[in-house]
Amino acid sequence: MIRYLLLAVIALGTAFPFYWMVISGFKTNDEIWQFPPTFWPETFLWSNYVDAWNAAPFARYILNSTGVALAICLFQIVNSSMMAYALTHMKFRLKGVLTSLILVGYMIPSTAVYLPSYLVLSELNLLDSYTGLIVSNCVSVFSIFLIRQAFMQVSHELVEAGQLDGASHFRILWTIITPLVRSSFAVMVLITFIEQYNNYFWPMLITKDPDLQLVSAGLRSFFVEGGAYGLAWPQIMAASAFTIAPLLILFLFTQKTIMQSVNITAGVNKN
Repeated sequence: MIRYLLLAVIALGTAFPFYWMVISGFKTNDEIWQFPPTFWPETFLWSNYVDAWNAAPFARYILNSTGVALAICLFQIVNSSMMAYALTHMKFRLKGVLTSLILVGYMIPSTAVYLPSYLVLSELNLLDSYTGLIVSNCVSVFSIFLIRQAFMQVSHELVEAGQLDGASHFRILWTIITPLVRSSFAVMVLITFIEQYNNYFWPMLITKDPDLQLVSAGLRSFFVEGGAYGLAWPQIMAASAFTIAPLLILFLFTQKTIMQSVNITAGVNKN
């Protein structure tokens, strides 16, 4: 009983900031800052959400972030799968060295590669473009290792049986192994999408065109310009609430697969 009460308290504490953000979008500015605080608005001001939506091109920001994040997820699925398959089910010289090099790459802080990445994109004339944003994020060491760990759970005898039947490595990867670990792919896509959807510093560094702004940069612009440095808090809270809607929709569609992945992982650890 105590365990469930503790879990309920932790769950409520985790969900409260989101509740406060959504509900503050319906309040007046004075009502947000009054003390003691109120947890329910005296009057639901739906106009705050309408005003915030009309104050800046949030539809374009959300579309930009969603499109870029989905494209990056797609590229990472392809290259992470192929790399993980090579590291787990193929035999070649220096495989251990290649695995170690990738692991070392994971230890390098992302900020350390900003300057060389910027120079490379500049040489390729990919600055200030969606292509530059996508290409510079299409490889993730974390995704490679996540999928590699999933592929290691697949029996190598299954791969050998596919080879005896004349299947190519490409066919074994996409028709035999990938369906078996689709829950790990769902987790990878969810993590990558959230990371790229909320990505702020790198897109701000390589893009200057306002039409290319992602939702995080657009929200900051609204806070600084449209929000007049925080004077319009109801509109800022409303804008923050509807900009995370794509993340909630993605979680609703993938939560069952994610729970299955957690159960499978727990079962493997238990065994």
